[in-house]
Amino acid sequence: MSFLRRWMIPLVLSITVLTAGCGEIQLGDSITDTNTGSTSNTGTSTGTSNETNSPDQSSTDYKYPRVPVTLDRAVDGDTLKVMYEGKSQSVRLLLVDTPETSHPKLGVQPLGQEAKQYTKQLLEKAKNIELEFDIGPNRDKYSRLLAYVYADGVMLQESLLKKGYARVAYIYPPNVRYVDEFEAIQNKSKKQALGIWKYENYAQEDGFHPAEYQEDSSTTSNSTTSGTVSSNGSSTSSTPPNNTCTIKGNINAKGEKIYHTTASPNYKSTQPEAWFCTEAEAVAAGYRAPKN
Repeated sequence: MSFLRRWMIPLVLSITVLTAGCGEIQLGDSITDTNTGSTSNTGTSTGTSNETNSPDQSSTDYKYPRVPVTLDRAVDGDTLKVMYEGKSQSVRLLLVDTPETSHPKLGVQPLGQEAKQYTKQLLEKAKNIELEFDIGPNRDKYSRLLAYVYADGVMLQESLLKKGYARVAYIYPPNVRYVDEFEAIQNKSKKQALGIWKYENYAQEDGFHPAEYQEDSSTTSNSTTSGTVSSNGSSTSSTPPNNTCTIKGNINAKGEKIYHTTASPNYKSTQPEAWFCTEAEAVAAGYRAPKN
């Protein structure tokens, strides 16, 4: 008996320890919440946490970063200068193109001055001007910054396209973030025949064609004015052909051709040799703005 007792006691103690150990493991795997009666696994969410079940909103709420800058000046419709990184730098609007105003080879193109004036006014009136870069290179071969430009939160590219002062152009991936939106706006302007789209074949895929503009605008002027109309679309009547064609073209004693808008100091006293609807038409006809 003493022999059996000597071995039974350790055996009973071993079985008791193993049973207690198994109980601890079971409790560790499944913990009962005494407050709610629900059961959950240790170290995991209960399934009611907002962190694990709510959808990731970062993609929908994300806004592309914008860099605040200070305007230096508008160069033309699609180019401006801003103070960036402590110095004046040129910015070329991504994905759009407006008619030229001072190109060394192309000169002044029809509606170029109007596009420049629109850009100038929009930027100069804005309290906040910002640049947004795309995912590709942010400079072109001329070291100009390539960006989407915002004036008080309104994107300049979209505004120019809506007015018909720009066409979608220079599409170079990967800087194509808004190309689909821009083309949709352009299609609306085309249907409404706004700006550059008023004149058939003036704006084409390879750029602007002033000869097509002049031919088309000449036809339009002949059909809408009662005065004598020259080949460049201007009227030689002593009175303006309509309410929009109020620019006077005058040739002075030296033979200089000068045009005067209603804002010119000598507008009232100027006797016109021709009338123009836009400054671009006057420039295309060989007239210049007054120096004073």
